[in-house]
Amino acid sequence: MEMNFNQHISGQFNADLEAIRNHMMSMGGLVERQVNHAIQAICTGDTQLADDVIRREDDVDKAEVTIDNECTQILVRRQPAASDLRMVLAVSRVVRDLERIGDEASKIAIHTLEVTDTKNPQFCQQAMRYMGEEVVKMISGALDAFARHDVDGAIEVVRTDKLVDKQYASALRELITYMMEDPRSISQAINILWILRAIERIGDHARNISEQVIYLVSGTDVRHSSLTEMEETAQKED
Repeated sequence: MEMNFNQHISGQFNADLEAIRNHMMSMGGLVERQVNHAIQAICTGDTQLADDVIRREDDVDKAEVTIDNECTQILVRRQPAASDLRMVLAVSRVVRDLERIGDEASKIAIHTLEVTDTKNPQFCQQAMRYMGEEVVKMISGALDAFARHDVDGAIEVVRTDKLVDKQYASALRELITYMMEDPRSISQAINILWILRAIERIGDHARNISEQVIYLVSGTDVRHSSLTEMEETAQKED
């Protein structure tokens, strides 16, 4: 009887862990779509798509609260240890980053509506499209790496983040040139600046998710670590 009871408790615990992981992945899918739609909106001037992104931000916020509560319940009731504890903590941290990505997607949509109200040509179209496509791939790659416990995949996301940062710096120089040559462009350029900043921040949050993959697999907290340090941690796992 004791064995059956313990097996039941263990089975339910595993089901709880699987549930928070699946809920996190579902939230990740929603956030990825939000970012993809926000990028499409700014690149095409689709105000309806931008409005939809803004409306669905509440769905992202509700998912964060729900999953965070589930993680808290597991910590209180199950008192997990070792890899199980890492799973709960990693999910909780990833969910926080996903919510912030959702916020940034909403910011892009809001500024998109402001930009499309003007008749001036948009600046940095190529940079926004490139950076936007890359951060969408980063979100997908980070979530896939989490699902697979794939440290190499997580590190590839971190590498991409460095490329996005370089493109962001280049776009800022382009914006400054526009504003210096034509002061009338400053208002629109500022909106574009906030859009580019939001895209760059999405890349940072995708990197954070990848860091949690490394923590989940190795038990090493690599937040604030350099790419080289992460690669060294990955080699130890191999």
